Amino acid sequence: MEKEILNEPISELDSKLHKSSDTNDNSADVVIDSSEDITASHDAITEESSEGSVSEEIEKENDSEGEADSDEEIIPERPDYTKELISIMEDTSISDQELREKLDNYHDNDIADVLGELTALQRRKLYRVLGIDAVSDIFTYVEDVGTYIEELDADKAADILESMDADDAVDVLDELEEDKSKELIELMDEESRHDIDLIQSYEDDEIGSKMTTNYIVIVKDMPVKQAMKSLVDQAGENDNITTIYVVDEEDHFYGAIDLKDLIIARKDAKLEDFISTSYPYVYAKESVDNCINELKDYSEDSIPVLDNENHILGVITSQDIVEVVDEELSEDYAKFAALTESEDLNEPLRSSIAKRLPWLITLVFLGLIVSSVVGIFESVVSQLTLIICFQSLVLDMSGNVGTQSLAVTIRVLVDEAVTTKDKFKLVFKEIRVGATNGLLVGSLAFACIGVYILLAKGKSPMFSFCVSGCIGLAMWFSMIISSLVGTLIPLFFHKIHVDPAVASGPLITTVNDLVAVLTY
Repeated sequence: MEKEILNEPISELDSKLHKSSDTNDNSADVVIDSSEDITASHDAITEESSEGSVSEEIEKENDSEGEADSDEEIIPERPDYTKELISIMEDTSISDQELREKLDNYHDNDIADVLGELTALQRRKLYRVLGIDAVSDIFTYVEDVGTYIEELDADKAADILESMDADDAVDVLDELEEDKSKELIELMDEESRHDIDLIQSYEDDEIGSKMTTNYIVIVKDMPVKQAMKSLVDQAGENDNITTIYVVDEEDHFYGAIDLKDLIIARKDAKLEDFISTSYPYVYAKESVDNCINELKDYSEDSIPVLDNENHILGVITSQDIVEVVDEELSEDYAKFAALTESEDLNEPLRSSIAKRLPWLITLVFLGLIVSSVVGIFESVVSQLTLIICFQSLVLDMSGNVGTQSLAVTIRVLVDEAVTTKDKFKLVFKEIRVGATNGLLVGSLAFACIGVYILLAKGKSPMFSFCVSGCIGLAMWFSMIISSLVGTLIPLFFHKIHVDPAVASGPLITTVNDLVAVLTY
């Protein structure tokens, strides 16, 4: 009823009320009051309707903002374990038992990261609370672990090294002074000394220097039940149990069994049925460079390392492979920058100079050859001095193209399976790439330099675009030749069994500078 009344104009309502007033004076006051109430109701509902529409608009805006926010999902922040661990170590009110329980909740790597933030007193407390085994696990994640070994007394340091995998212990000993290293080795048990001596007997570029003696081995003729018992017995000392290695009666490598297969095998099943006799392996004397790519392709948790008589000496784990690849990349990057080997932040000044100086001296003499070639064209330069302004442009583009081709070639040569046909294909591809890029960049240089000489130098159009045309053509030819040089030099080094990374950026750039100057 209220809605019907509200649909009528207020003036009509008033007229109706006046008519009603003439016929019935006694009810006039009541009707007038009703009119006032109806009018008030009309205003209130109108106001509510207006407020409702405003609130709906606000809700729509909020919804649209919410949809926009949902498109950009907010990633929650991860806890700062460093601050938490420091706070725990600084809390002197908790007991050693409570401290150990709290530290057990954190990963060894997180604790290793915070060691440098603690005082020597706090670190000694941490060593005491966690114990030998836990500290040895933490030290495997520490970069400069020698600093912390020095804080410990010799007996405790030797105990920690004994608890570590042999390859990790060797890495720690290599960081220490020779006298300190020998002292700690003498304090170790015979088994640990044997494992360390075995790994140290190999050169750094041999696979044997990267292996660990942490593995499990069983004999192939064992019943499944006995094999499981042997696994349990060895697992207390060796935790690399995902892959179990099998030897024959003469202790020669026979194959490998996946832990899952052994667990689900029936007691009356033959162990032979679960052995992979074609499991990959490497020899301890093999070069790291020659087999590291093959190891990566297998994607196994570990691969056995054998001596020349096919006896298992150790295994190389996936983590070891990652570390080896990282070392190889660092070494190649150093060579690419014309360094004899990689450097770090803490390396002494004399060592850094010694690594860089040989190549720099060589490049000085190569640079003198380039300069002497420029001197041959002294008469041309004296007549047309403007061309000197753009010489660096041609040289830089030539050097950049050569370095790009060098990087691509070295990347291709990493694959030992690359054939001679593939190498020829690479050479022709790089020539085509250099020619196409040279044509595009040379054309751009022709137009831009021509306009620049015309407007900025005030030369005639004929002169301006003849000079820019020479520059564009020189850039095109030099980029083609630089692509060829950047590809052929590493291929040549690879052919004569020299690391192609030796054909580093500065060498390629210098050779290409010579090519660019002659072309220009």
